[in-house]
Amino acid sequence: MTNPIALLIGWLLDLIFGDPQRLPHPIVWFGKAIAFFEHRLNKGSHRKLKGAFTAVFLIACVFVLTWGLLHSLHLLPSPIGEGLGVRLLLDAIIIFYCLAGTTLIREVRAVFLALDRSLDEGRKQVARIVGRDTSELSAQEVRTAALETLAENLSDGVIAPLFWLAVLGTPGMLAYKMVNTLDSMIGYKTERYRDFGCWAAHIDDVANYIPARLTALLMSAAHFSLLPFHFSLQYGRNHASPNSGYPEAALAGILNCRFGGPHYYFGELFDKPYIGENNRELTTADMKKAVRINRTAEVLMVILTALCLWVRY
Repeated sequence: MTNPIALLIGWLLDLIFGDPQRLPHPIVWFGKAIAFFEHRLNKGSHRKLKGAFTAVFLIACVFVLTWGLLHSLHLLPSPIGEGLGVRLLLDAIIIFYCLAGTTLIREVRAVFLALDRSLDEGRKQVARIVGRDTSELSAQEVRTAALETLAENLSDGVIAPLFWLAVLGTPGMLAYKMVNTLDSMIGYKTERYRDFGCWAAHIDDVANYIPARLTALLMSAAHFSLLPFHFSLQYGRNHASPNSGYPEAALAGILNCRFGGPHYYFGELFDKPYIGENNRELTTADMKKAVRINRTAEVLMVILTALCLWVRY
């Protein structure tokens, strides 16, 4: 199992630096691998079967290769291979790359700052973090999209990776990032991806089932109230995803606002139900409150994960 000290080092690196812009990132490699298979296999017949092979093969490869790398360190010349230093460093680097809390918060803040300058800048900035068509969004819809993404990616980018770190160590954490990347690239119900990305989407649903609900609970704890969690249970099903609605509903309950509604993805209109009922105007103060909730929930999850790793180490 992973040394809890590696978790603290990796988390602090993310807290300070965020995603390393000038360094090679595993997610970029994951994306290239997915694109390689998708371009060659997503055509002709049996697309669902070929998509299943792609998803399972890539996830298994990431887990096995990471596990093999970490467990081959003893082959290094003594005393390097016998000490904890190299393993600790590798685990910390993997954790650093797998966490996306700081970068996400920076991007959401940048959306609100850009929107203060102009609607067009706000639309361009929010397009960096959402998959929907942003060219026709109103100022309210830009703010809503940014806050929805903040809540959803607290689960996908922080809580879920830490959950799988606690369960399966750093190989499981990195394999989860492949699961998440597969879903973000091919897990859509569009004409192109409906069959090929079916398994990727379902695997992502399973991998995020517990983390999404845990995220809503942690957000409620950060708010010192169980009302947001009850709100998530009430409205969490009002989402196309079986998981994303829960953290979004928790944040909507905390902010007393409304998320969801119809959006365009890849030129196709998806009529999503609303989450919450109060269609009030969102403000920068709401963004700051949401960021504070996110950070507190993240700290709580880091503590829980560290305790779990310490008990099992």
